[in-house]
Amino acid sequence: MGIRDRGKLKWRPASFMPLGFEMTRAMFKDQERKAKPLIDEYEAEEFDRQINYAKEYKLLVRVSVWEEGFTTEMIGRIHSLDPIKHQLRLEVRTGEYEVIAFEKVIGVIVTN
Repeated sequence: MGIRDRGKLKWRPASFMPLGFEMTRAMFKDQERKAKPLIDEYEAEEFDRQINYAKEYKLLVRVSVWEEGFTTEMIGRIHSLDPIKHQLRLEVRTGEYEVIAFEKVIGVIVTN
């Protein structure tokens, strides 16, 4: 008597596995989200002062940016400020720029 194999049919219940792994990854990522820190007007003024100082003397700046629950840090030189659009252009590498909204900035450190 030979072995009766169901072929591809036996693997059909496992077809949900990639979707299950993706959902688990998304769930763990959602658990790592943090609320946006509250920035008072004095901190905002200090950020403005540091940004203007770094722009004037062309110093490196480490900007902490909050976006959708996650905080990232960008290091570069201030290229320009746009008070109308409330944006800041940061030159990360020569010829590469990142545009950051003022509302997303949660920390500024001027480095030499």
